[in-house]
Amino acid sequence: MRAEHIEGSFTRLLEQQTAKIPSDVFLFASLCAMAFSLGAELAQRDRASRFVGMWVGPLLIMGVYNKMVKTFGAR
Repeated sequence: MRAEHIEGSFTRLLEQQTAKIPSDVFLFASLCAMAFSLGAELAQRDRASRFVGMWVGPLLIMGVYNKMVKTFGAR
């Protein structure tokens, strides 16, 4: 690797800690957010429904990041 592509110590620490979290946690959290959002929408709590519904995308992206760190390792 070239010197400008080397990650810092904080990034390495973050990747090591992230790799300890099971990937299922992020999938389960996103499914819970979807279910809560649907329930809030059916209960006509529009603001809460939309607020929690916006969590689904970032949770799934964090799950993909987690899987990538486990697959490729913290470098």
